Amino acid sequence: MLRLLRRHLKTCKFSSSRYRRCSCPIHVYGTLGGEKIRKALDLTSWEAATELMNAWTASGQIGVVRTEVPDVKGAVEKFFEGAEARKLRTSTVSKQKNLLQKRLLPWCDSRGIRQLRQLDVDALRQFRATWPDAPISAHKNLERLRAFLRFCQQAGWIAANPAQAIKPPKLEHPAEKVKVFTADDIRKILKACDKYPERNSFGHDNAERVRTFVLTLRYSGLRIGDCVGLKKEHLDGDRLFLRTQKSGVPVFVPLPEEAVESLKAIRNGSEYFFWTGNGLRKSAVADWQRSLRRVFEKADVNGNPHMFRHTFATDLLTRGVPIEDVAILLGHSSPVITAKYYSHFVKARRDRLEERVRELWA
Repeated sequence: MLRLLRRHLKTCKFSSSRYRRCSCPIHVYGTLGGEKIRKALDLTSWEAATELMNAWTASGQIGVVRTEVPDVKGAVEKFFEGAEARKLRTSTVSKQKNLLQKRLLPWCDSRGIRQLRQLDVDALRQFRATWPDAPISAHKNLERLRAFLRFCQQAGWIAANPAQAIKPPKLEHPAEKVKVFTADDIRKILKACDKYPERNSFGHDNAERVRTFVLTLRYSGLRIGDCVGLKKEHLDGDRLFLRTQKSGVPVFVPLPEEAVESLKAIRNGSEYFFWTGNGLRKSAVADWQRSLRRVFEKADVNGNPHMFRHTFATDLLTRGVPIEDVAILLGHSSPVITAKYYSHFVKARRDRLEERVRELWA
């Protein structure tokens, strides 16, 4: 048991060790958790000293103040308060909310889980078993779950991160997912663009607008979100300049004459080529994704917008452009990322491998 006493200075007119209204130093003495203590608290306020002593008593350890632990819902709320303070991208926060608010909290309610300590390894494995995700999505969501519980651990609410004990799903090599358009596919896609007879709200031909979007994706290597956010001021002669939304890396991309002339011909009354600037960019991206799906269907080509980016990178690599230069054009923060996805397209690397095998047989 701990007790407080006040040790009066020689200049103080009071003498009681329990007197509360003077400004003489306060000491604590007693035993807690088998540990003895007799020391000054560096406090003169009896109320503050009492509060500190009670906090030690609640934690069961001298010098340790137990943090008030929120429930699961409260921890999720504080996690997103921290995300807002860190100014994270909207897309990043949206994916975290999809996992934590739309999946984790309803699942906890259905299991009667209220406290963070109930989210042990076994509970998290059961939670993961409810995910309908493909391996790559499940891998990303496991990372997001670990980030949330790491936040809770750093706040002192849990002793360890139980999600660290959960093994991620096995993923295929990134290079195995890379699919590209052939030259014949590109011809079919551009021809299918001409089957857009509708006119947009500015009275311009949507067929030409869609064709320009396809050409920009094809020759710039930009992600669809960056292409939608492309401003007219970003076109300088035959070069596009854009700081990519995902990595923030400055990108300068030269375009062929056909793509440049198509972009210059756009007159839509907006500072953007492919977006009005009103509403959310992700809504405009969704509109363009639907338009491209229609184009692929009309062209009878099995594809997706990101394949234009893969085609752009692959063309450069197969023509001998160094992978470091391709990484710059793609806006990758490191050539290692580029090599991970496109290593099997680097001719020089294949040639070296073949030569080594020949040396082995020799």
